[in-house]
Amino acid sequence: MTNYPLSVFSAPGRSVLCILLLPMLFGLPSAVQAQLATPAQPAAPVGVPSVVPSFSQSLPKLDTRLTAPAKANGIIALDRIVAVVNNEVITANDLNDRLGTVVKQLQKQGTQLPPQEALQKQLLERMINDLIQVQEAKETGVRVDESTLDKTLQRIADENSLSMTEFRRLLEQDGVVWQKFREEIRGEVLMQRLREREVEGNINITEAEVDTQLLLENREANTDQEFRLAHILIQVPEQATTAQIEIRRKRALQALSELRKGAEFVQISAQYSDAPDALKGGDLGWQASGRVPTIFMEALKTLKAGEVTDILRSANGFHIVKLLDKRGRNATPTIQQTHARHILIRSKEGVTDDDARDRLKRLRERIIAGADFAELAKVHSDDPSSSKGGDLGWMSPGDTVPEFERTMNQLRDNEISSPIQTQFGWHLVQVTERRTEGVSEERRRALARNTIRARKADEAYQDWLRQTRDRAFVEYRLEEK
Repeated sequence: MTNYPLSVFSAPGRSVLCILLLPMLFGLPSAVQAQLATPAQPAAPVGVPSVVPSFSQSLPKLDTRLTAPAKANGIIALDRIVAVVNNEVITANDLNDRLGTVVKQLQKQGTQLPPQEALQKQLLERMINDLIQVQEAKETGVRVDESTLDKTLQRIADENSLSMTEFRRLLEQDGVVWQKFREEIRGEVLMQRLREREVEGNINITEAEVDTQLLLENREANTDQEFRLAHILIQVPEQATTAQIEIRRKRALQALSELRKGAEFVQISAQYSDAPDALKGGDLGWQASGRVPTIFMEALKTLKAGEVTDILRSANGFHIVKLLDKRGRNATPTIQQTHARHILIRSKEGVTDDDARDRLKRLRERIIAGADFAELAKVHSDDPSSSKGGDLGWMSPGDTVPEFERTMNQLRDNEISSPIQTQFGWHLVQVTERRTEGVSEERRRALARNTIRARKADEAYQDWLRQTRDRAFVEYRLEEK
C-alpha cells in the first residue's frame, strides 16, 4: 500500500475523524513507514492533527453505493464480488467502504469529483494492487505480529495526542470498524516490509555514481535545480500487446486533452492515473534535480510553473508531468542542525509501555509547570545522556532514528513533546536551539548516496510492482449485473 501516510486530521471540537488509509489511496503512510523502516525517504514527515471538521454541504455529492443486482425471485444480494485476485476476492462492500473514505477526502480538499464510474474503477485497481502485494508478502514469509501491530497503532495515537481508548472511540464514532482498521494497518506494514526486502535491500551504489552525482550538483548549484512536480501515470503491462499499448496511449491522450481544455490536474489524476498518489493529485512534492528521472528533466527544461508536459513514454507506461514550482539552491550546501535533549524511559521487566508513557506524561506536566528539564533527566532518564541533563548535543539529519527525528523537527524551540516511542523506549524531547551549518565532504557524499538510493528505489519499486501484477490472476466482476 511506498516511499508513504496514514494521517489523522483534526479541527477544534474533534467532531469528525477522517482517515486517509493506505497507499492504496494516497501512498505509503508516513506514520507507519517511520515506525518500521530504516529511514526511507522521503520523506520528511508531515505533522498532522487528529480530526477534521464536518464537510461543507455545498460540496458536490457522490452516491458511493454500488447497486446490488436484483434476482429473478425478488431477493436482493447484500454483497457481491467485484474482483477476484488469485485466491481472494474484493467485494462491493469493501469497495463501498474505501470509496466513501476517498470521496470525503476529495471533498475536504475541495476537489471536483470525477465521474462515479471512473472513480470506482480507479479505486478498485488500487485495491487490487495492494491486495497482490499483501498476498506476496504473506506467501514469502513476511509477517507482522500482534505486538508490532499494537505498537504501530499506539504510535499513531500518540502522534495525535490521543490515548488508545480515545483513538479507538473516535474511529468508531466515525463508523470505522476497529478490527478492520487493525487489519488495514497490518497490510500497510506488510507492504512496507516487502518493499524493503524486495527492492530497497537490493540497491547497490558505487563510488563512481556518487562522484557523478556530486559533479552534477556542483554544476547546477546556482541554477533552478529543485522542482515541485505532479504527475499522471497510465501504466502499461510488462508484456503488453501492441493493441494494449495503443489503448493506454489513447487514455493518456484523453487525459492530456482534458488538461489542455482547462480541467484541474487533481481531478484528472484521480480519474485517470494509475500511480499510488493519484488521489492526492499526483503531487510528488519537491524533488532535487538529481532525483528527477531523466525523461522528466528533459521535458521540464522548457516548462514554466503551472504548465504540463506532452505525453512521456517510459518502461512503466505513459506519463504527464506538471511543473508546480521550481527554485534554486545555494552554491554552498547547508543543513539544519538541531540541539536537543530528552528523557528516556526504557520498557523492561516491571515497566510496561503504559507505565513508561504515564511516567513521562507526569514528568511533562511538571516541566510545563516550571520544573527543570535537566534536573528531572538526571533523576529519571535511562539514557547515558542523563548525566548531562539529557543533552544530546548538535544533531544533523539522519543522526537519530526516524521517529525521534520526525518529532524533533516538528517541535518549536523549547517546546516539550508528548511521549513518543522508538526502538529504545519512550522519550520526552525538547529542542533548545537550531542552526544552519555548511556540509562536510563526508556528509555531502552521504547525502548524494541517499539521493541516488531514493531515485533507484522509486524506479525499481515500480518495475517490481508491475512484474508482480503481471504474474497475478485478476478477474474483474465490477460490470456484472
